[in-house]
Amino acid sequence: MFSGIVEEPGVVTAVSRRDGNVDLRVKCSFANELRIDQSVAHNGVCLTVVDLHPDGTYTVTAIQETLDRSNLGLLKEGDEVNLERSMMMNGRLDGHIVQGHVDTTALCTEIEEVEGSRYYKFVYKVDPAMARQGYVTVEKGSVTVNGVSLTVCDSGRDSFRVAIIPYTFEHTNFKAIRPGTRVNIEFDIIGKYLARLSQF
Repeated sequence: MFSGIVEEPGVVTAVSRRDGNVDLRVKCSFANELRIDQSVAHNGVCLTVVDLHPDGTYTVTAIQETLDRSNLGLLKEGDEVNLERSMMMNGRLDGHIVQGHVDTTALCTEIEEVEGSRYYKFVYKVDPAMARQGYVTVEKGSVTVNGVSLTVCDSGRDSFRVAIIPYTFEHTNFKAIRPGTRVNIEFDIIGKYLARLSQF
């Protein structure tokens, strides 16, 4: 479980394909604190550490289903990826409950600068059956974009906007997002449960 509070952007140092899977080698400041089998969110996707390296990097593996649902298959050497270790249960929940199970991707269509902050608009494909199960955004609800816990504004049928303050812009890979960039989306798990229970 995660909170959507990114610790830092890591740098992808190598990408290799193996039997349909993708191994990502990532460099970050806390790599030496990790252990094999530990969960780390990469752009909001929970992946397991499978190898540690003496040069301050580690390796995780993304399977085909993960690649199909996320933007991890688009990563290349030198790209930044938002990182968050799993949440400690004795700490504060500063973001919202994030599972690390990305639901789909969305496309950035617009960025607007407003008084020092930025509004990003994202559009995603809507499956009516999934929408009835809570795979949607709601006004002032929570959504995770590339692993960042954010508040929804201007929620539409297949789109939403989020406001990014300068700190978040500088300390995540939001600074690399442009119109046309594909991002990972995880809808609010509480909304999914409520929508599902309402069907019984």
